[in-house]
Amino acid sequence: METAISAVASELVSQFVSLLMNKYYSLSHAQSEEKVMQRLHHLLMRAGTILEEADTRYITNSGMMMHLKTLSEAMYRGHRVLDCLRYHALQHSAGFDKVSINDSSSSSLHLAIPFKRSRTTSGKDDKEMRLESHGALKSLEIAIANMAEFIVLLGGCQRISRRPYDVYLYTDNFMFGRHTGKQKLLSFLLEHNNPPGDHALSVLPIIGGAGVGKKTLVAHVCGDQRVRSRFSSILHLNGHNLLTIFDHGRTMFWTMLVVIEFASDVGEDEWKRFHSFLIRMSTGSKIIIISKLKRLTRFGSVQPIFLNVLSYDELRYLFKTLAFGSVDPTEHPRLVQLADEFCNMLHNVPAGTLIATNMLTDVLRMNLSVQFWHCILEKGLRYFKRNYSTCGGRLSMLTDQAHLVDITDYALQPLSMIACTPNVSIKKELPSLTFGELIRDPSVIPKQDFILIAWESRIPPHNSFPHLVTSHAQGTHEGGALTGRKRRGAPI
Repeated sequence: METAISAVASELVSQFVSLLMNKYYSLSHAQSEEKVMQRLHHLLMRAGTILEEADTRYITNSGMMMHLKTLSEAMYRGHRVLDCLRYHALQHSAGFDKVSINDSSSSSLHLAIPFKRSRTTSGKDDKEMRLESHGALKSLEIAIANMAEFIVLLGGCQRISRRPYDVYLYTDNFMFGRHTGKQKLLSFLLEHNNPPGDHALSVLPIIGGAGVGKKTLVAHVCGDQRVRSRFSSILHLNGHNLLTIFDHGRTMFWTMLVVIEFASDVGEDEWKRFHSFLIRMSTGSKIIIISKLKRLTRFGSVQPIFLNVLSYDELRYLFKTLAFGSVDPTEHPRLVQLADEFCNMLHNVPAGTLIATNMLTDVLRMNLSVQFWHCILEKGLRYFKRNYSTCGGRLSMLTDQAHLVDITDYALQPLSMIACTPNVSIKKELPSLTFGELIRDPSVIPKQDFILIAWESRIPPHNSFPHLVTSHAQGTHEGGALTGRKRRGAPI
């Protein structure tokens, strides 16, 4: 009897000690996480201040540009980890589970499409979270510690006068992740590197996939007052009719900036005729080539600028900023988790990610409801699953202008769309609808063919992305010139 009582007492004491140890560990772990969050928050504020100030300066030093790139990457990673820590802490303190986004239907969608999924909050245990948070903290601390000389040198850099919409640009992160590209382009345009008698023009190729922001970057930099005063005029040409520059001969004097967008390659002879003509007609002119074709870099006289798709951390930061607008994301932790799921989905379609991000965030920002965001996410996943087989397993084809895309899951009726290009014929003026209007209320969809404005930029160059939408029963429209484009009184 005494032996049994002793064994029970020993077990009770052991459990009591274990309970105390667990409580102590939980308390110390929570305090440690809190300290990491506070430190991360403080460092992110400092990093954001440095980046915002650097964005207002004209930087020509290549070393400073590398420091800027390193700091921005560390900042984007830090923001993701800080959100994960906050959500992790809320899960432990408030006792709520993750949003039910991986139910049977969503899980089957992920299995049907081999998405490369980034590890989000719900997929990490305490050890992984601790390792990643300390890694992000260390990266940010090192990046900021190495910025001392950068900050001193930055004070000597010429300040860029901001135009009214620049404040909106920075707030809305539209030039997101392009700090280095902007500085390189400014340096190219403002340098006087064509001495008198030089028979070669300065040519800068800007190469990147569809929808990564090539034209937006050029338009933004060309709006700078110093660039506009540097050149007597700025001429925009299409690569397929390059020699139409001969039509501008009488108006081409002094120093010109010629911006050429190439959808396909150009022959050597045609380029030489164009290049020779521009040398004869103007002095000190410069050329910017915009294209997705790397082989066009052969015409460049300087190192090209390659615009890549955003990293997952960059995309996540951009998506969250656009989706929440002026609302504090910390007030909506479950929506932050859903934002992770949207980014996992979008990051698997690298081409056109910026356009898709703006399309979705414009809609989500209007309704900060978990149910609404979850509904849009499920529609998006079904949309990818439906089109996955028709793309031959290549989701990047969804942004191919010649590819017919099924939007039944968004429209809730059998509809397909194709980008409006010269190869898509419209015989009459058609009604138009924005993507946001279609998502919010599918009942407004016209009974006939219509133009769907996927997204329209709110700042120069005000690009819009119209698509012709038809019923499955009517098939596709191909072959003629695009006519009858209508956007509620505004050209598209």
